Amino acid sequence: MTTKRLIVSLSILGAAALGFWAGRTTTVSAASNHVYEFRTYTAAPGKLDALQARFRDDTIRIFKKHGLTSIGYFAPTDEPLSKNTFMYILSFPSRDAAKKSWDEFRNDPEWQKVQKESEANGKLVDHIESVFAEPYPFSPLK
Repeated sequence: MTTKRLIVSLSILGAAALGFWAGRTTTVSAASNHVYEFRTYTAAPGKLDALQARFRDDTIRIFKKHGLTSIGYFAPTDEPLSKNTFMYILSFPSRDAAKKSWDEFRNDPEWQKVQKESEANGKLVDHIESVFAEPYPFSPLK
């Protein structure tokens, strides 16, 4: 990921996370090891709509089943990212919890079926970028 793209991705996702949490009372401390995962998918050519549909229709529901807590899903508004990029933020109590949830999700027979069916005409995603982050002590998410 280029530095510019990373900055744009984190800025968009960070602003959205702040919007999500505005007005909520929550405590996240360094001791809790609470983490957020910022994920950016580069869709295969012509597959962005199918990727969005898979998330809307199935993936988010299966995420919930395995403790992958959705904070938000985002579409970049400027080209070229608006043509092929899907972004979202997940929340986890810890990195260990994230690993456990992702392992369970990937091994879920329902997910495997959904993925196989949705990719019958080719893969939907060319590349996935993932960044784990924790809020600074001065963050509104603290």
